[in-house]
Amino acid sequence: MKQRAEVVQATRIVVKVGSSSLTQRGKIDLERLRLLVDAIAARRVEGAEVVLVSSGAIAAGLTPMGLRSRPRDLATQQAAASVGQGLLMARYNDAFAAHGLRVGQVLLTVDDVTRRSHYRNAYRTFARLLELGVVPIVNENDTVATTEIRFGDNDRLAALTSHLVHADLLLLLSDVDGLYDGDPRKPGTSMVTEIRGAADLEPLAIGKSGSSGVGTGGMQTKVEAAAIATEAGIPVVLTSAARVSEALGGEPVGTLFHPTGRRQKTRLLWLAHATSGQGVLRLDEGAVRAVTQRRASLLPAGISSVEGVFSAGDPVDLVSPSGVTVARGLVNYDASELPALLGRSTRDLARELGAAYEREVVHRDDLVLL
Repeated sequence: MKQRAEVVQATRIVVKVGSSSLTQRGKIDLERLRLLVDAIAARRVEGAEVVLVSSGAIAAGLTPMGLRSRPRDLATQQAAASVGQGLLMARYNDAFAAHGLRVGQVLLTVDDVTRRSHYRNAYRTFARLLELGVVPIVNENDTVATTEIRFGDNDRLAALTSHLVHADLLLLLSDVDGLYDGDPRKPGTSMVTEIRGAADLEPLAIGKSGSSGVGTGGMQTKVEAAAIATEAGIPVVLTSAARVSEALGGEPVGTLFHPTGRRQKTRLLWLAHATSGQGVLRLDEGAVRAVTQRRASLLPAGISSVEGVFSAGDPVDLVSPSGVTVARGLVNYDASELPALLGRSTRDLARELGAAYEREVVHRDDLVLL
């Protein structure tokens, strides 16, 4: 059987496992967890570095807290995550220790990976852990989330992490053994073994949610995560957690998503996929052309109106006169400052208000087209 070169040659791998693959009836399934850890340890012996993105904290906390199903309200979700995260890490620590490996917990929030100083620090932390031979275990810091309990989902977090750590491969583990051209529970459907671009996905009916009741993602989130990684030049394998050993061994299991782009600047990938606009800048047609065609910075003269409350450094959406979001960028002004500047040149503003106002609203290096 021919092995996948993309997998065999990978020296830094991000593995993501979902809640449904690790837990049963609100408890951590130790046999499933051991199977995962054994496969990762075997790949480590071969010289590869592995970062594990693991869901399961909320699910692991359900039974200890006397909960029968995943709670709907944020506070109870956070409480379950607080209880479950410690249990999950203890199980991982014991399982990896049996192979002589140490683990390190890395809990991320959206803010950690959208602001420049934060994600640079995150990269240094990952690099040092791997240099020291530690297996980083990543999850969202659910217990301090203030808006949503999830990053979007841990599939997307895994894709963004794979870019952050400069991974050669992303392995997405699910309770389904690959991507199918329809509902795999129905007869007549078949697995799609390779995806080479968006055109291969168009004919497929992709499910939007999971069926286990303990996770947040479905096949759609995994396909979206694969798109994020492959756009950055990182191949992705999607398969079931039960086949993790075969997948990490390079066997052609599951679905292989081939890279579709080249590695981008990390901060622009974060900006495009890990943020939501905190406000809206509505542009005139000239500014839209400058931003999208010439890749120029956004100046006050090209802004028609401002919506929302935001501070300098926050991500904002740039919207055309017809209402289409054309780009996202990190704004250099507070929302309260901008109305007095609109439609005016930076030269005039600097002459009237001082040199501090001779700056772009959004610099071109802080812009990503959507």
